[in-house]
Amino acid sequence: MTARTTTQGFFDPATWTISYVVWEHATRHAAVIDPVLDYDFKSGHTGTASADELLAYVRDQGLSVDWILETHAHADHLSGARHVQEQVGGKIAIGENTRVVQSTFKKLFNLELGFLPDGSQFDHLFKDGEVFRIGDVEATALLVPGHTPADMAYLVDGAVFVGDTLFMPDLGSARADFPGGDARQLYGSMRRLLDLPPDTAVYVCHDYPPASRQARWQSTVAEQRAHNIHVRDGIGADEFVAMRTARDATLDVPTLILPSIQVNVRAGRLPPADDNGVAYLRIPLNALPVHRSPARS
Repeated sequence: MTARTTTQGFFDPATWTISYVVWEHATRHAAVIDPVLDYDFKSGHTGTASADELLAYVRDQGLSVDWILETHAHADHLSGARHVQEQVGGKIAIGENTRVVQSTFKKLFNLELGFLPDGSQFDHLFKDGEVFRIGDVEATALLVPGHTPADMAYLVDGAVFVGDTLFMPDLGSARADFPGGDARQLYGSMRRLLDLPPDTAVYVCHDYPPASRQARWQSTVAEQRAHNIHVRDGIGADEFVAMRTARDATLDVPTLILPSIQVNVRAGRLPPADDNGVAYLRIPLNALPVHRSPARS
């Protein structure tokens, strides 16, 4: 990262998610990336401890939040975007292909008639290559489909926030078997990111560290090209697709996919409350595939 901006990561051990605050020194304007809303699966309670840690940093630094950026509609944690916006403002933004994801999951969950799969739940929908600003710093939204059809990466001041497209080099890549996912597209998206300058800082959205190391979330394009176990230089598309397809066939459905998607396609809002004042999540029975292993990636 160059001297114009600072990036602070926040690791949520319950979901293995890293959220970020990236802010520009001259104006102290900021973007929040992939904030987490806590969710207790057993009780059905939501909480804000993870997002509040991030918000405390925003306040302590005296930052003004311009953007709350989602890399995609996550299947492994609920979005804290709405809570962050309620506390410090900012536009909630995601890639425009999120409409495809919304349409798919509106059908799966048979969501209420008032839910429109048009992206209107978000304040802004990015197009591929769209340029925006965080204070005086220019940023670019990059479409990187494959994990889902709507994944975006955000290039900011010599760093790229890649969501679930890439993991740390010793973990490789994200799965590509969600609705609309495509392993060959994922390979192309990763190579697009790895064509960035070698010293570009790469910030991932998740880390599932082996016992030999602690959680980490920053590498460089050069490190990824040299050491990523799934997509380092010399691994071609056909080899990757064969590996990814075989591996995805063994992966379990993510624990929080059913609650998280229903919230995340609404930009972090809970479903509308019933006439008793209580909001409910829907569980489609026998509708998702069952796999054999709890592996995550």
